[in-house]
Amino acid sequence: MLTRRSLLLASSAAALPAALAATDAQAQTPKDVLVFAKQIDDIISLDPHEAFEYTASEIAGNVYQKLVTTPNSNPSEIRGELAEKWTVSDGNKTFTFTLKDGPKFASGKPVTAEDVAFSLSRAVILNKSPAFIINQFGFTKDNVAERIRATDAKTLVLQTAEPTAPSFLLYCLSAAVGSVVEKAVVTANAKGDDLGNAWLKQNSAGSGSYMVRQWRASDNVMLDANPHAIEPPKMKRIIMRHVADPSAQLLGLQKGDFDIVRNLVADQIATVEKDRNFTVQYARKASLMYLSLNQKNPNLAKPEVRQAIKMAIDYAAIQKNIVPTTYAVHQAFLPAGLPGALTETPFQKNVAEAKALLAKAGLEGGFELSFDYFSGAPLSDIAQAIQANLAEIGIRLKMLPGEQRAVITKTRARTHDIAMVRWGSDYFDPNSNAEAFSINIDNGDEARNKTLAWRASWLIPELSAKTLEAQKQTDAETRAQMYLDIQKEHQQTSPFVVMLQEIEVSVSRAAVKGFDMGPMNDRHSYTNITKV
Repeated sequence: MLTRRSLLLASSAAALPAALAATDAQAQTPKDVLVFAKQIDDIISLDPHEAFEYTASEIAGNVYQKLVTTPNSNPSEIRGELAEKWTVSDGNKTFTFTLKDGPKFASGKPVTAEDVAFSLSRAVILNKSPAFIINQFGFTKDNVAERIRATDAKTLVLQTAEPTAPSFLLYCLSAAVGSVVEKAVVTANAKGDDLGNAWLKQNSAGSGSYMVRQWRASDNVMLDANPHAIEPPKMKRIIMRHVADPSAQLLGLQKGDFDIVRNLVADQIATVEKDRNFTVQYARKASLMYLSLNQKNPNLAKPEVRQAIKMAIDYAAIQKNIVPTTYAVHQAFLPAGLPGALTETPFQKNVAEAKALLAKAGLEGGFELSFDYFSGAPLSDIAQAIQANLAEIGIRLKMLPGEQRAVITKTRARTHDIAMVRWGSDYFDPNSNAEAFSINIDNGDEARNKTLAWRASWLIPELSAKTLEAQKQTDAETRAQMYLDIQKEHQQTSPFVVMLQEIEVSVSRAAVKGFDMGPMNDRHSYTNITKV
């Protein structure tokens, strides 16, 4: 952790030390440095074409730009970010983008269509976790060079395999995986055929408001202002410290060590709301907390067992007693606020019915499962409540708390039994979550699209077909109804126990203004943050 002295030195471009320990001396953070306290142990990589976790996506949104984006004031509206304009032709299969004059990378070089083509192609070729967002339009490593190409410095042509609703493609390009990197810098730092992946895990080559100075896992992230940003940020430096304990976050905020804290729990939020020295900010997020039940486990593969677990959990009590201000009960894969979201909550705690379902599955005596979850609050408290709920029906959980990235890595490897994880929508379209939760047509270990359904080892060709049909539907009303029907089926049959939708809360010192929080993590903007 940093010392107080080293934090003060940070504003004059001193290297960030490995530690930052709070002292009893009262001091404020430097006027041109913004210090967040946040649980950031979910970061696995800062490469925007690999990163798929909450904090890394947030950082990508401040370090990189995309062809298009959506404003937080109206997330259904598509605006050009790097793109000045675009046209659609060839029966909704050819999309031509004209880039704006002005955007520059942190190197000072202008953003070109060649950089954009390289970036989108790179996401396809690397084929990391978020690649399916781009791959779904028919791009492969074998055809991407001819289907995504720059025809001159300002013109990009993108050709999809099939006719595509323009809004759907544009929403996908607004996701973090659509981030544009500087081709020359990335290729110069490539090792073998990794397309610069090893280097970009801890560095950056973007045109956003900030650039990565350093990342130390489970410790800190430091961002410096991009001197060539088209919209210069107010803060010269952003420091994001990993502080797992909400009590330590609150204490640091009160002492002046932190400007904004991000993980306070309900009673702490209630306390600071009464204190005019602090400002509490809420944002309903397109983010869900759910249980993933691995279908490789023969007991969890039984439909009655999945249903029994959904009937055993006391959703209302967990929300009311543990997360009353930071989560709302939600039980479908589309978060409230997205088009076509199902808001019905059919599952309530019913021990008798859950036990009857286990008996029907031939498991009346119960059984044991491992349970992976993040060890920090409030997830650890929720995990204990789930353990108690399932114990009432005879399911004994072996508790395996860990860092967020460890839980995520385990689900990606499909080595969990039950894991409690979070999922945030990548773009403002129902397909963002539908594809992740309800498409898996290749359950092999080397499958091309490793969706959440794949991570749960849930092979679903018929539901996948329905989801793909909804994706292609161009009539908005018909499409919304199709997603409602898919969610109802998914809700009853899937190995996902969707429990809660996040209401993100940030608490800042009263002098701190301008943190723009969005419905998705990569829409959290630091650009206009100021300190009086």
